Amino acid sequence: MSKLSPIEHDNLSVAWANAFLALMKPGVNEITPLILTVNAMDNGVPREDPEIRKMLDKALAARKIECHTVANTIFPKSLWNPARERQLLYDRYLKHAWPMVDKCNHRGTYFQRMVAFENGTTPINQLEQVITTWKKGNHRHSALQISIFDPKQDHKDSRQLGFPCLHQVCVTPLGANGSDGLSITGFYATQHLFEKAYGNYLGLCRLGQFVAHEMGLKFVQMSCIAAYAKLGTDKEVGKTEMAPLAKHLEARLKQMESDDKASKPSK
Repeated sequence: MSKLSPIEHDNLSVAWANAFLALMKPGVNEITPLILTVNAMDNGVPREDPEIRKMLDKALAARKIECHTVANTIFPKSLWNPARERQLLYDRYLKHAWPMVDKCNHRGTYFQRMVAFENGTTPINQLEQVITTWKKGNHRHSALQISIFDPKQDHKDSRQLGFPCLHQVCVTPLGANGSDGLSITGFYATQHLFEKAYGNYLGLCRLGQFVAHEMGLKFVQMSCIAAYAKLGTDKEVGKTEMAPLAKHLEARLKQMESDDKASKPSK
């Protein structure tokens, strides 16, 4: 078991790279827990480094996934128009996107459980509940919770279930009545740093941007807590295979650090 001090950065790409490289160190096979925070969004959008994102997507291509695809399971950004009422997002997803997903994935997606959590004959739209609760003036933090894990479906005696790794999302207004902005926190039972974590962080940020917009607040922070973090989902995701990516990431982080020092005026 390996522990790691919480990672905090203003750039999502750098935060993820630091977590990935920590797991790539000799003798480290897991991190319990992994706590990562991304701060200082640009108008609600997390800062990223295009080079790091490109490196990861290239490495993921062999598995026919990319960061954006993973992020879409948490928040389908392309279906949201901030200028339109949010009900349109729910309708687009449940009437058009979800039926196609359901053909090959009957267990649900994270966003599907957020907007249509099973509850007998009447599904619960948890996102709408959180937003309307806040807008009605009820600012009780414990009311601003979104559950993904469903004991009825997910307490199974299976060695591998695959979904859901994300169990809960907490929406947290900061300061008096959200005067300091909004933070969103995701809790994972298990997280795969190579295949999923970057997309997880990106999806949580996009979800935070949506919720903050609808609550009339500024999205400023995303935190992710993984009780158990490892490299990947299969035996092929080992340190030997990941070594070239790690080498490129280390070089990119050093270059970014050098560029940052060069851009600061000398005293």
